[in-house]
Amino acid sequence: MKFRYTAKTKTGELQTGVVNAANQAAALNILSGHGLFVLSLDKVAEEISLKKTFGIFRRVKRTDLMIFTRQISTLLGAKIPLTDSLKTLHRQTLSPMLRDAIYEISNDVDTGFSLSQSMSKHPDIFSEFYLNMVRSAEVTGKMEEVMNYLADYLEKEAGVATRVRNAMVYPIFVIVLFGGVGAFLVTVILPQLRPIFEEAGVELPLFTRMLMGSGDFLAKWWWAFIVGIAIAGVLLIDYLRTKEGRALMDELRVRAPVLGKLYRQLYVARFAESTSVLIRGGVPIAQAIEISGKTIGNVLYEDVLIEAAQAIRRGDLISTAISRYEKYFPPFTFQMVAVGETTGRLEELLRRVAEFYTREVDAMVSNLVELIQPLLIVFIGGAVGILFGSIILPIFKLAQGF
Repeated sequence: MKFRYTAKTKTGELQTGVVNAANQAAALNILSGHGLFVLSLDKVAEEISLKKTFGIFRRVKRTDLMIFTRQISTLLGAKIPLTDSLKTLHRQTLSPMLRDAIYEISNDVDTGFSLSQSMSKHPDIFSEFYLNMVRSAEVTGKMEEVMNYLADYLEKEAGVATRVRNAMVYPIFVIVLFGGVGAFLVTVILPQLRPIFEEAGVELPLFTRMLMGSGDFLAKWWWAFIVGIAIAGVLLIDYLRTKEGRALMDELRVRAPVLGKLYRQLYVARFAESTSVLIRGGVPIAQAIEISGKTIGNVLYEDVLIEAAQAIRRGDLISTAISRYEKYFPPFTFQMVAVGETTGRLEELLRRVAEFYTREVDAMVSNLVELIQPLLIVFIGGAVGILFGSIILPIFKLAQGF
């Protein structure tokens, strides 16, 4: 629950804000523990809106979080106090959900909470990796440096996602357009030609008969088709949100014929990059491995890295632990890690692994983008040939009969 309070500090200053607590008594204890004399404490009414009901409208975009991180790094670099920096960002942030979160974080920091503690109340915005990086910065005093790294990290992630998404816009548009044209031909043109073919006694090719049958079905049962697609889509999305569904999708990503290699390289780059930074920030190695598993974005890699972290706690080397999972980590990865362990330059070697696979991912994405258009032309050309052939061939037979 959220409670809005008005209180006085030990110096007599008036302070207002919002505190999260299980009940009113717990909220009073939290505020009293921070040396505040509470004047009023009211429960904040929960918002009931479409944005609250449907989480997709309340999602903070990666680019919004990246801009926030970059801005707070710049403000801290200019020696502006953290509380003032947060208040400035609250005024200029455009994302409603992020702006609300910044307001609550600013209030929590004002009442004495650390930045990481305040951010941890918003797990849907700040990942565990993000929070652990902020915690390490609070311990080492390198907040500006860590925030700058996090902004770079989010920017690279957003860049890869944007390139892949942009590469898919054109193919999806062409396929949807072709589907619309095909549906028009099947439901409008072919039914008008059928009486002519039947009257002339023209034997229709199998594919033409199949198209006519599907056209009849769509003309009569189009509403059932749409409802069926909608229900199937809802059930599929619901299944993919379960742990089993996510595991299945992650397995398909890793095992896909062409994209599988791209995803594996992307996951290894994320693992190496995040582990390197966490170790540099003073996080113990086993814990850094576990946290990295949660930042990768793949359930299979998360399970593998949790097992590897347990093996490391039992005394195994990192290279030995991850070498057991050659299906997920190429030999180059644990060979570089072994060199880093031997030479005492683990952080540096992990960073090199991340750079290597990041370049490989960029190269593969570029190649796939270049291949999409010619492959799409071949696919659409073949489909158009079959579709129009199923119409033109009976017309040609009809012309021969005269």
